[in-house]
Amino acid sequence: MDISLEKVDLVVERTGATYAEAKEALEKTDGDVVDAIILIEKSKTSWSDNMADRGQQLVDKVKELLRKGNVTKITVKKDGELLMNIPVTAAAIGSMISAPLALIGLGGAILSKCTIEVQKEDGEIINVNDMISKNIHHKTDEED
Repeated sequence: MDISLEKVDLVVERTGATYAEAKEALEKTDGDVVDAIILIEKSKTSWSDNMADRGQQLVDKVKELLRKGNVTKITVKKDGELLMNIPVTAAAIGSMISAPLALIGLGGAILSKCTIEVQKEDGEIINVNDMISKNIHHKTDEED
């Protein structure tokens, strides 16, 4: 198996992957540049699909918590700093009026690594991101 710098450069140039990702893909494909490019493209597609699934799950989880009726507010934080503090009535009305916009907003929050928390009437705070991550890892484990 011949993995040269030229092959790694070709894969990096065509895919935008890091050198480490390109080298790993070439190793997995026994040095075949085309197969390495295809492997990286498939992994990027599955990443974007995963993010779309995660965004939809996030919207569904928030709607489920809202339906239970004991939620008082939804907060969005990044690096511990409060970005948004949304009263539950505003969040419910907004997500019902425009579910696609709610999905885009929550998807953006996920991509920018924001934390979405739901506060219940009893003061309990539920980290929605953690719930979704556990659900995704559980599904991934079942598929393997």
